[in-house]
Amino acid sequence: MTAPGTLWLVPAPLDLGAAETPLDAVLPQAVLARAAALQHWVVEDAKSARALLRRVGQLVPLAQPLQALQLVELPRPPKGSPRPGTAAIDWRALLAPALQGHDLGLLSEAGLPAVADPGSLLVAAAHEAGVPVQPLAGPSSLMLALAASGLNGQSFAFVGYLPQEAESRTARIRELEASSRRLGQTQLAIETPYRNAALLQALVQALQPTTRLSVSVGLTLDGGFTRSAPVAAWRRQPLALPDRLPAVFAWLAG
Repeated sequence: MTAPGTLWLVPAPLDLGAAETPLDAVLPQAVLARAAALQHWVVEDAKSARALLRRVGQLVPLAQPLQALQLVELPRPPKGSPRPGTAAIDWRALLAPALQGHDLGLLSEAGLPAVADPGSLLVAAAHEAGVPVQPLAGPSSLMLALAASGLNGQSFAFVGYLPQEAESRTARIRELEASSRRLGQTQLAIETPYRNAALLQALVQALQPTTRLSVSVGLTLDGGFTRSAPVAAWRRQPLALPDRLPAVFAWLAG
């Protein structure tokens, strides 16, 4: 019986949709070497994956020409759902190369695969199928934002996207603020870049003045920044956020 290959979780830079960051400034050499050696991939988006692997190949020669690599896209989650239903997807089929003894790479569009990413279901399927899983070190916008926030890094929760409808969003923000106050827990959220300004405005309006709010924009990119201050300070000094760069929002109630 053929021993299974390994599912490698390969991080991507955080520059999707922005000016490219030198890969060797954000990814370790060992990650670049591993990515260059892999010939089978499951990816969030084939176009962006090929673009990234082309950049990898400029630093470390690819084991095969880019056109010869096998890239299969992850199933898209249903609209409004963060995770696709498991019943309708044959996750073992995506693992076929690994089950046949080949190493397999999992790649998100940005950051660590399987974190705020549908790839987590493929990782779960790999464990069920007896396929070894190995994560590789690389940038995670959530962890970088938390580290830069000055908020509680000992207890935190990632809550994903907040509702778009104004009333529901406000109710959710206040619910999460109450949990933060009760548990002493930092809350982390993200938004589609063109809605950054709307979410920031909603947070500044709904949170209590003493709650600390931190916003990190364009982390690892030139000009990236973090601002962390009480909501009262945000109200006194509003900040315009770019609508093309990803942001991470974090808050901690006092």
